[in-house]
Amino acid sequence: MKIVARTDKGVVRDNNQDSYTAFELEGGAVLAVVCDGMGGAAEGALASSEAVRIIREQISERFLSSMSDISLKGLLVSAVENANKHIYNLSKTDESYEGMGTTAVVALIANSFVYIVHAGDSRAYKISDGELVQLTRDHSVVQNMLEKGEITAEEADDHPSKHIITRALGVDDFIRTDFCQEPFDENEVLILCSDGLTNYSKPDDILRLTSDGCYYKYADRLVNLANQNGGGDNVTVVAVAY
Repeated sequence: MKIVARTDKGVVRDNNQDSYTAFELEGGAVLAVVCDGMGGAAEGALASSEAVRIIREQISERFLSSMSDISLKGLLVSAVENANKHIYNLSKTDESYEGMGTTAVVALIANSFVYIVHAGDSRAYKISDGELVQLTRDHSVVQNMLEKGEITAEEADDHPSKHIITRALGVDDFIRTDFCQEPFDENEVLILCSDGLTNYSKPDDILRLTSDGCYYKYADRLVNLANQNGGGDNVTVVAVAY
């Protein structure tokens, strides 16, 4: 598997609250995680890095290449739930940690499928047959408004509540996650990213920069794109392909 990743604080911010991991497991499986922290600068960074650490450790320790689809779903959900509990408990240990949290998008590629669990507005995309397919649904105020028909897609792009999310790890002792399972074959590319990419780029531009087979350039290209378009947030990109 080809794996490439990059995280950057962006043009405007002085610190980076994003964290990620991406690596191979037994049997050629791949785990990729992107988390986007929230709260104070140090607190958001702590929440995202701790979420990545817990998720990586738990999946690394428990994954078996022989696992069924149901078992793999349970493994991913359990890892995210345990990360949520850890961050929530950590937030109670110091007043400065109050309100800290993080998004999480966790993807496991195995058995010619990609299994995804997520909470928040960090996204997973699949590039397939010349199309950019969004695999996750944002857990955000603006996404809810869009689905109810209260605003248009164009209005959503610049809505003042765009950055308000409705789910995040660490804000409560329980986290509700979404799960999806999609086929993933040799001609496709998986992209995980924080909203620092999607808020500062268009889907057509993401597709244009990831369609020439130069896999190892994809993360740099997309981070540079977001920064060239204003870079108003931390940006993280992980790309995986066979």
